[in-house]
Amino acid sequence: MGFQISKEGLNHFFNSLKNDYDIYAPIVFEGGGIFSDTDCIRYAKINSIEEIEFEKKSNYSFKESILPVTQRLFYFTEESVKEADDKKKGSIVFLRACELNAVRRLDEMYLINGGEDYYYKRLRDRVKFVLIGCNHSFENCFCVDMESNKSDEYSLAINYGDNDFYIDCKEENWNALLKSNSVTELEVTPNFVTENDVRVNIPKDLTSEVAKSTMWDEYDSRCIACGRCNFVCPTCTCFTMQDIFYTDNGKVGERRRIWASCMVDGYTDVAGGESYRKKHGQRMRFKVLHKVLDFKQRNGYHMCVGCGRCDDVCPEYISFSNSINKLEAAMEEVTKKND
Repeated sequence: MGFQISKEGLNHFFNSLKNDYDIYAPIVFEGGGIFSDTDCIRYAKINSIEEIEFEKKSNYSFKESILPVTQRLFYFTEESVKEADDKKKGSIVFLRACELNAVRRLDEMYLINGGEDYYYKRLRDRVKFVLIGCNHSFENCFCVDMESNKSDEYSLAINYGDNDFYIDCKEENWNALLKSNSVTELEVTPNFVTENDVRVNIPKDLTSEVAKSTMWDEYDSRCIACGRCNFVCPTCTCFTMQDIFYTDNGKVGERRRIWASCMVDGYTDVAGGESYRKKHGQRMRFKVLHKVLDFKQRNGYHMCVGCGRCDDVCPEYISFSNSINKLEAAMEEVTKKND
């Protein structure tokens, strides 16, 4: 069911849900950017629709609103283990089509690949998604070529205008609330991007042989292993475990799950002081091929959703889309070597 609704009406609607849900959306943190005198757009709890940044792409993805950067799993003593208390309220998350497609990737990895992840599932079961219609493409986006520019897996979709909002709602129990606050009932179709300035071409004959190409060598010197690309990515899922021992009793503490990055030093360290991927180019190779090759071989669709945040954030101006577009020449290189 579709509605035309004012800011005031939309605020009344979301206020009526706040007893059951925390609402997360991209908002502007003034002065919070990585450079001086710059702002940062990232996800946080909101109290009104006016706080949401609709016109610009967020610097960080929605991921931290459903998959915390640091997640407490359980407490332990010498004799017992107690599961950390779970959040009682559900979550409503505003996000764009590429990110809604990223949710599918997260679900694949945490709920299907090797069985359900208990800690992810208990958060995921209580999340409702609000799709933000995209009036235009953003810098570095290539969602169209990644086939992640559209999605209908939402509870509510919202197109934004100068004064009013246009809503498509799939939640039956929300329709009555929206109807009581709306101006008009009408058919609403979410706005989707149909073309991007950035284009990518993933070779149809791409195989793991491309790992032998020399294209990866340039990243040995260009990449500084900061891991920013992983932390802004909506589909990166790697984490590490950390046991925190309390200072007043060293035999009591808690276990936490913390985001990790395949690009940083130490990620592939193993017993004996060895490391699987010491060179930065090797790490770049692993990341690129995971996003556009082996994940698809296993699941039938690409891991990358083309949001372009990795390109936005890289301090060395390494472009992930350019890396993808170099794969065709890299395949030709290794094919000639094998002939």
